[in-house]
Amino acid sequence: MPLPAGPTRPERAPAVLAGIALITLLAWAWVIHVARAPDMAMDMPMDMPMAGTLASPTATFLGLFAMWVAMMAGMMLPSAAPTILLFSAMARQRRESGRPALSVSTFVGGYLAVWTGFSALAALIQTRAHTALLDLAGLTRGAALVAGVLLLVTGAYQWTPFKTACLSHCRSPLGHFSAHWREGTLGAFRMGVEHGALCLACCWLLMGLLFVGGVMNPLWVGGLALLVLLEKVVPRGDLLGRLAGLGLMVWGVGLILGR
Repeated sequence: MPLPAGPTRPERAPAVLAGIALITLLAWAWVIHVARAPDMAMDMPMDMPMAGTLASPTATFLGLFAMWVAMMAGMMLPSAAPTILLFSAMARQRRESGRPALSVSTFVGGYLAVWTGFSALAALIQTRAHTALLDLAGLTRGAALVAGVLLLVTGAYQWTPFKTACLSHCRSPLGHFSAHWREGTLGAFRMGVEHGALCLACCWLLMGLLFVGGVMNPLWVGGLALLVLLEKVVPRGDLLGRLAGLGLMVWGVGLILGR
């Protein structure tokens, strides 16, 4: 399969970036709006009245699911932008050579479908746990132990070969595209799903840390989003991820030991 000879043409890259930016801004606007709502405090119990009424379990789950979908879109799309641009360039080159067109939006839809599935699982866990935050501020020993173990495991995962392999794909997906290119609308969607799955394997434990710093804490959400972005796009982002993992392990051990 021929590969793109150079960067995306000026008239195409801005349109793709504008679409990513629009979705990201809308997602963050929703996250900040929900975070400011009085009934969406960081440590809210799940049986707390929402919008003036007692929410049913289904309504609570759907509200949390929408919240997680918005968070995942706002956090993950910016870090996927280089891959989306690469896919756009490769798809356009194929179209210009007379081959069937591939939709960038379909590829992005496949990518977001993976994170939508993750959002459903996270919302279910949050609903069952009846909390959006491990109450570290209250110095609850049980919560501190759970948070400490989560931090320790996440930090250690940052050093594993599996994490390194998944991050390598996210940082340089050209080899994967070259070996696993698929034609047609379904092919574009499947490639989006494949990239999303590898991205999820890279970042799922980091997303789990939202329960430590607060699911609806914009600063914590933004900090994790920035770490994911830097891991994937800056030179030696893999080293930055390992250093962050070391810090998470130290923090986790401190919580476990009660320090």
